Amino acid sequence: MSANQNKPSKLSGIFGRWRQKAETEDASPVELEVDEAEAGLEIEPSPDTEMAESNLPEPEPEPEPEPEPEPKSGLFSRWRRGLSKTGETFGGAMGSLLRSRTTISEDVLEEIETQLLVSDVGLETATYIVDQLKVALKKAPKDQDLYALLKQVLVDILETGNSALNLESNRTNVIMVVGVNGVGKTTSIGKLAKQLSSQGQSVTLAAGDTFRAAAVEQLQVWGERNQIPVIAQNTGSDSASVIFDALQSGRARGADIVIADTAGRLHNKSNLMEELSKVVRVMQKQDVTAPHETLLVLDACTGQNAINQALEFSNAVPLTGIVLTKMDGTAKGGVIFSLIQRTGLPVKFVGLGEGIDDLVAFDSREFAEALFPGDDSELLN
Repeated sequence: MSANQNKPSKLSGIFGRWRQKAETEDASPVELEVDEAEAGLEIEPSPDTEMAESNLPEPEPEPEPEPEPEPKSGLFSRWRRGLSKTGETFGGAMGSLLRSRTTISEDVLEEIETQLLVSDVGLETATYIVDQLKVALKKAPKDQDLYALLKQVLVDILETGNSALNLESNRTNVIMVVGVNGVGKTTSIGKLAKQLSSQGQSVTLAAGDTFRAAAVEQLQVWGERNQIPVIAQNTGSDSASVIFDALQSGRARGADIVIADTAGRLHNKSNLMEELSKVVRVMQKQDVTAPHETLLVLDACTGQNAINQALEFSNAVPLTGIVLTKMDGTAKGGVIFSLIQRTGLPVKFVGLGEGIDDLVAFDSREFAEALFPGDDSELLN
């Protein structure tokens, strides 16, 4: 007899006992013998039992509970991760120039300006930042951390305007979202709707991009996922009519917020821009104060062209803020400074990734800290 035949069976534990019992007793097709552990009895597992159970497949994992709101530390990690490309080229370069310095020469100021241009800040805004830095240097003590001083100058620009949404509890708030094709407008609306809904706000979506069939379907999918009603009509319908109906429906339901999508349009097409003005006029037949927010969605990867888009759209409708998408995909995120400094508009949301929670409410301090990786110094004042 071989050595293997003398070895006890691997099923000599609990499953071995079941098999022996099945061979010696009549098994009923209905009544099954319940294992002591399954019956809730406390038993001492034998080594054989542990060996048998180790050969079983892993049990199916239980469904994960709904994630808790991400803590502040997690949110900061997302900022730093999303801005890593810009941080490496912008914050890293500035750190190399300014760390351990107590004075700044004209040559260093020129290098700072050059680095701002490389990071797509734009000539006009780069000059403005250097000028503001010169003013700050005159007021700063001799032992001032120059790296922190530059950061403070940049934060002062970022804090222009109110980055919070203008929402009131005694009305149906209307948020109109505009932008050119391909900037992530409809996706941003879906993410924003989910975010507001999770905060307890009742939201209605208006599928006002009636020229692109996929936009209507995309918005309806977002609505189904998050149990948010979507008001839509057939492709080619009048966009103003759809948004009018959505506002009427939202007010009848007592919705807190109506978010209106609009067709993507080139900012240099005057007839298309005029249609946006029409949408506003039609909204105001129901509420003269609508829209309460008009958000322009811009792709950070387009660089200085984003400035032209912002200026043209602001001529057509009264913009209240900017949603800057795809910040995680560019090393030239410095365009945010030009956008704010040139237009006077606050950035309200920033896209830091493709995940549903990666549309983040803008925070100037978090942004500045993430932009300067490896710097632990406190901001001034």
